[in-house]
Amino acid sequence: MTGLDASLPRIAVLGAGHVGPIVARLAAAAGYPVSIAASGDPEDIALTIQVLAPNVVPHWLADAVAGADIVVLAIPLHRFGKLAPDLLAGKIVVDMMNYWPEVNGFLAEFDHRDLGSSELVARRLADSRVVKTFNHLGYHQIDEESRASGDPDRRALGVAGDDPAAVALVSELVERVGFDPVPVGGLAAGRMLEPDGPVFGTPLSRPEFERSLGGVPA
Repeated sequence: MTGLDASLPRIAVLGAGHVGPIVARLAAAAGYPVSIAASGDPEDIALTIQVLAPNVVPHWLADAVAGADIVVLAIPLHRFGKLAPDLLAGKIVVDMMNYWPEVNGFLAEFDHRDLGSSELVARRLADSRVVKTFNHLGYHQIDEESRASGDPDRRALGVAGDDPAAVALVSELVERVGFDPVPVGGLAAGRMLEPDGPVFGTPLSRPEFERSLGGVPA
């Protein structure tokens, strides 16, 4: 395990279900200062986090966000509307949520054929810098497929965003937690990472990933 590196961005993971603790644990193991929050009292998740994500600190949601540079949205998409946009203002927001009606149900506000879910998230979070990643692999795949740099079995994660500096910081996070970051373009290009997209749900090497998307921006 890597020791805490105070020079790295501070991360808050919102969501303590299946995937949140996994991302939090991998980030903490990579040296990031990490907090995690659910919708209620942090004491309610303290034992779970102690077991699943050592070195990650449970906080009240507002406190976790206030102390973070990067906020990871690992919550079900239907709960997104309960988050106050002002709370996330000025933050880099990693959107790993998916609109998947067959699994999570119909959400009218996200049922747009001409816009990806992260584009709609970014519209609501107008004062945040939204980056889409981690969403196209399942929680068990993120847990099991993390590999050190140079490992021949390392997998790729697509990264989409309209702010180059935010994409660079999030790509470094992806790299440090054990995946090859592949910038695919702006948030509009993030539609390729969504359910029914060519890479969704399938762990792929970087060359396989790029071929599946028909090439990516240089």
